Amino acid sequence: MKKIIGVLVLLLFAIGCINSDPKIQIKEEKISFTNISAQELKQKLEDKDFFLLDVHIPEQEHIQGTDEFIAFDKIEENINKLPKNKETPIILYCRSGNMSITASEKLIELGYKNVMNLEGGIKAFNSLN
Repeated sequence: MKKIIGVLVLLLFAIGCINSDPKIQIKEEKISFTNISAQELKQKLEDKDFFLLDVHIPEQEHIQGTDEFIAFDKIEENINKLPKNKETPIILYCRSGNMSITASEKLIELGYKNVMNLEGGIKAFNSLN
């Protein structure tokens, strides 16, 4: 019985030593953006409760309901045009989806928590009609 208790104490001590190493850091869960389909955006536009952002350059024809146009590589310089509340849902789009991915990553980096990217961009959205 003393051996079993001794082994358990030793085991608990070893586990405690592993976790006490200051070099070991637990990674925080990385917040990321969500991709949505053109059909999902179309449905969301029926009861719009989000900020719709076109990030394509050069500027293009916008999806009806677009709140703002900011070039994908000028997000940080135009943060004043974005919602102050970083919990506000934001959906980004461009022509095909590539520029909006870059802009979505930048918004996450800037602390926005509810970022969505339109997969396939305005091309996918316009193909629904």
